[in-house]
Amino acid sequence: MRGAAALLSLAMVGVLTSCGDPGDPPPAKATAPECPAMPAQDYVWIPGANFTIGAGAALPEEGPERTVDVAGFWIATHEVTNAEFAAFVKATGYRTIAEQDPPKLPGAPPEMLVPGSAVFTAPTDGNPDWWRWVVGADWRHPAGPATNIEGRDRDPVVQVGYADALAYAEWQGKALPSEAQWELAAATGGADRNVPVGRDGKPRANYYQGSFPVRDLGTDGFTGRAPVACFPADDHGVHDLIGNVWEWTTSKAGAETNVIKGGSFLCAANYCARYRPAARQFQERGLGTDHIGFRLIDTARPAPTTAPRPDKTGQ
Repeated sequence: MRGAAALLSLAMVGVLTSCGDPGDPPPAKATAPECPAMPAQDYVWIPGANFTIGAGAALPEEGPERTVDVAGFWIATHEVTNAEFAAFVKATGYRTIAEQDPPKLPGAPPEMLVPGSAVFTAPTDGNPDWWRWVVGADWRHPAGPATNIEGRDRDPVVQVGYADALAYAEWQGKALPSEAQWELAAATGGADRNVPVGRDGKPRANYYQGSFPVRDLGTDGFTGRAPVACFPADDHGVHDLIGNVWEWTTSKAGAETNVIKGGSFLCAANYCARYRPAARQFQERGLGTDHIGFRLIDTARPAPTTAPRPDKTGQ
C-alpha cells in the first residue's frame, strides 16, 4: 500500500522529502556520448570488510558514522533496465504499485483516487510546487500517459516502489542490497566523496551540471536518465552506483520509509549533492517516482576462489 504520508504531502504541500528530478527527462541531447556495449559480466564480487558507514557524512541525517561488518557478496554491474523489468512483467503479469488503485484517503483530490505516481516538474512563477501527482504515471509512462519508454530499453526502470523492486528480485532469485552493502561497494570502488568528476575535470557519472533547477548544462551529455553502463565502471567494474537514479535498499529509515542511495541525474552541487557513497535519502516504500530505480545483489552464489578481474567496460 502506498504511504499515506507521501500522498498527503503531495496533495497539501506539493513537495516530497527526496531530492527532485524534473519530470520525465527529455531525450538525450545530440551531444550525448555513444554508450559502449553492456558489461560482459552481470555481477561482480565485492569482498567483505569491516568498515565505517557514513564516513565523511556532510548532513545530520547521514550520520552518525558507525562501524559494521559486511560479508562478501555479488552485485549487479548495472541498474535494472526497462527491458529487464518488461520481461518480468510479461512472464508474471505483475502490476506495479503505480498501476493499482491508491488508498482512498479522506480529503484527497480526485486525481489521487485513480492510479498514478509522483512526477517532478521544474518550478515556474505560476507553479512553485515541484512534486505533483500525475494520473497514469507508471514504469511504462514515467511522467504520465503522454510519455513512454519506446527506444529506451536500456534506461533504468523508474516509477517502481519498494515492493515492486522486491518482487522483481524474488523472481530473479536475487535480493536488494542493504545500505551497508551498497555503501561498501561504492566506497571501495573508488567513488569520489565529493563531485563525481575525473582527473580531467569531466563528469564520470550522470548528475546535474548547472544551478538546479534553473538549467542543466548537460556537460555529461545528458539532461535526463542515461542508458545504464554508459559511464565508466568503478574499480570493481560496477556502473552508475553514483548518479543516474537513486537506488532502493532494504534498510528501513522509519515506519514507512527506506533508505535510498546514490543520488540521481539531477542532484547538483547547489542542491541535494548526495552523489556520494556516504549520502542517503529517505523514501516512502509505497511510492515510486521518476528518479528512483534499483539494482540487485546475489548472496547465494559462492565466493570466487580467486578474485575476478573487474570488467572495466567504458574506460
